[in-house]
Amino acid sequence: MEPKHYIDKHVELVERCKQGDRKAQYELYKLYSKSMLNVCVRVVNHIGEAEDVLQEAFLDAFCNLHTFRGQSTFGAWLKQIVVNKAINHLRQRKMQLVDIEGYGYGDDDHDIADDAPTDEEGIQMDVERVRRGIAQLPEGYRVVLSLYLFEGYDHEEIGEILNISESTSRTQYMRGKKKLLELLSNRSDN
Repeated sequence: MEPKHYIDKHVELVERCKQGDRKAQYELYKLYSKSMLNVCVRVVNHIGEAEDVLQEAFLDAFCNLHTFRGQSTFGAWLKQIVVNKAINHLRQRKMQLVDIEGYGYGDDDHDIADDAPTDEEGIQMDVERVRRGIAQLPEGYRVVLSLYLFEGYDHEEIGEILNISESTSRTQYMRGKKKLLELLSNRSDN
């Protein structure tokens, strides 16, 4: 059975890039730079650093375009490069996620219940408040929340990307979500 190939509306542009066409590279950059910058900002939480990560990611993508086989869309392939670059950037900043398995939690505790019920419906959330709230989260929570909610990765994939266990990803997500809801709730009280 042949590998599944995805219909990519930019396949001709990608092929021109593979042939070294600078204009095609610039067109691809214009098509994807804004959305990929948003990915970077959500992960690294700093616009200047995100811009640097984005430039490195595009450079890597264009240098390694010969490895792109069309088994996904170009955008999905590029997004994977961008996320990996952003995560590596965080690692260079010595990001430390606490692996809860070292604190007596075993692999049997895949779904840890949130003890304190939170009135999510009672919190009036708008996009800008949520964005600012996520930016205030500790790095580990922010990264896992962003990868899960905005980038669509599951906990197993996040674990692989961040080199943590799946249960740690789930716990970071739950704690980050709870902290975000507290931040948003406190802001509405002011």
